[in-house]
Amino acid sequence: MASTKEIRGQIKAIQNTGKITKAMEMVAASKMRKAQDLVIAARSYSEGILRVVGHLMNAHPEYKHPFLVEREEIKKVGVIVITSDKGLCGGLNTNALKKALGLMKEQEADVEVFTIGRRAGSFMRRIGAPINGVVENVPDTPELSDIIGLISLAIEQYVNGGLDEVHLVYSEFVNTMTQTPTTTRLMPCPLPEKTDTGYWDYLYEPEAKEVLEGVLRRYVESLVYQALLENKACEQSARMVAMKAATDNAKDIVKDLSITYNKARQAAITQELAEICAGAAAAG
Repeated sequence: MASTKEIRGQIKAIQNTGKITKAMEMVAASKMRKAQDLVIAARSYSEGILRVVGHLMNAHPEYKHPFLVEREEIKKVGVIVITSDKGLCGGLNTNALKKALGLMKEQEADVEVFTIGRRAGSFMRRIGAPINGVVENVPDTPELSDIIGLISLAIEQYVNGGLDEVHLVYSEFVNTMTQTPTTTRLMPCPLPEKTDTGYWDYLYEPEAKEVLEGVLRRYVESLVYQALLENKACEQSARMVAMKAATDNAKDIVKDLSITYNKARQAAITQELAEICAGAAAAG
């Protein structure tokens, strides 16, 4: 059994760790609320722009934009993988990376990877995947400008024929306790089924082709940006839950060590009493 001094040191160290995890839990909870507000706003925007795109395409079914046409032969596929820059958020990044790896293995064509987040970049480099674009150190409240370079690179490669499909992998925020790794095809763009029975007529300025080009590009950008915000909300939620579990575990360990400390202290006292009694008996 360890000495009482060693046990006291362990208790002190674990209590200090518990204070750190408690502070991290509170910080994550605060950031999570802000991230959730951003996710809700981004979802509304994505849904709105999706309706506009659907109306435009329904109004002009004869126009086939390159973002909407599936190619007959798929030679190269791009995968945008979104993870966090930091750890200590449970299995969030692991689950997303497993999802990305499974998607990559399913492809019969060559795969190129675009990573957002340090964890995705380090993982893809470790497995030797061809990386085409990297974004790291994304702030907790990201702007579209933080990732627009990577999105533009993927779009240009798709338009120029360097990529025939582009997929997106991220963690979808469901609630505080649930984060779901999700994959979606980014290009060709996923469009909703025709549900509106009304007639939508638009006046274009400039020409319809230029308007659709701009709207569809904005739509693709909004999908990636929304995925990033979803992942940020998932990160803070997962970190809050993980740090709460760590704090609770620290309390349990301190409780067990306190019992061990009391037993060791009692054993030391008993041994001292036995030695005193033995010495007194020998002297008598």
